[in-house]
Amino acid sequence: MYRSKMLASRAVCVLAGLACVLPHATASADAPPASGPDVAELVKRLGLVESPTPVRELPGWRKPRKVLVWNLEPEVVPRLQAAAPGVELLLARDMGEAVTLASQADASLGFCSADLLAAGPDIRWIQAYSAGVERCVAVPAVRERGILLTNMQRVAGPAMAEHVMAFMLAYARALQFYIPERMAARWTRELPAPNRMLTLEGKTVLVVGLGGIGVEVAKRAHALGMRVIATRASGREGPDYVSYVGLPDELLKLAAEADFVVNTTPLTPATTGMFDAKFFAAVKPGAFFVNVGRGRSVVQPELIAALKSGRLGGAGLDVTDPEPLPADSPLWQMTNVIITPHVSAESDLGDEARFAIGIENLRRYVAGERMLSIVDVAQGY
Repeated sequence: MYRSKMLASRAVCVLAGLACVLPHATASADAPPASGPDVAELVKRLGLVESPTPVRELPGWRKPRKVLVWNLEPEVVPRLQAAAPGVELLLARDMGEAVTLASQADASLGFCSADLLAAGPDIRWIQAYSAGVERCVAVPAVRERGILLTNMQRVAGPAMAEHVMAFMLAYARALQFYIPERMAARWTRELPAPNRMLTLEGKTVLVVGLGGIGVEVAKRAHALGMRVIATRASGREGPDYVSYVGLPDELLKLAAEADFVVNTTPLTPATTGMFDAKFFAAVKPGAFFVNVGRGRSVVQPELIAALKSGRLGGAGLDVTDPEPLPADSPLWQMTNVIITPHVSAESDLGDEARFAIGIENLRRYVAGERMLSIVDVAQGY
């Protein structure tokens, strides 16, 4: 029941362009403070970046009096309150309630929209509970008012990287061929199409966007004996298990070397439509394309054309444009395409990590400390 409610709420927020609070664990008034050792370990393990300047030193900061919170589960409110002593939490069940309450708020956990910020002129900080914040940074008031925006970068990286590896292994071992055979109860002697039974060891994977998710993908691919190359907008530095880190303008050159291409980039003006006909013409013939970034990074008709022509050997898509993918899309009928419905961040860990980081950032903001995972609004991530 809870999971159905959580997924339904997430779907509503995705469609509305919101960064949603999706708490997982219940709590009591005796819950440990948000700055406890488990949170510190989580921050260290995920490699979350702490801002160099305490938030109290930023222009316009003051200790918040009231904070707007999406009240998905009332049981978590005591944990939030414990992180913000003396602060009134304004609980909203949906965007309509949030806009109504926004005039009283100094900060927002889980809500971001033009209407919200117009109704809340004193909002100075927004905590997004997703890594992607493209819709939020597109709201002019975020930039015009210098609103501090924090997100969930890196939190879903391990789960999403495992999803990527599942796509790659399923393709390499032809599970798209054998699963239908199993459904038909056939012990087939037929082998899949040529070049469909592959080993990952010795193959080259290009990770496009060597950020929090991309690094986790690279780590796992290297462990399977793959050669890892990557692109990164912020520079050429990368872990020692990445053979080469190029800049974005090297994408086409590197694509020609890769047996697998994995998109883990956020959606920004620079990445919108970057995987187009020109890109697919440059890839190594027969390469497998994986997208766990954003659907709008791909020009979907040109992806379909590359798959139909055989230029691409296949694709693993967790994101599409649009979402949900229409039932009449040719992608559904392609036996070399694996589709999952934007679930790569899901795992048995639930949303507790997101919630823990959100509580910690609330504690830090109230105390005026250094914040975690600040978004560069100009860059969009």
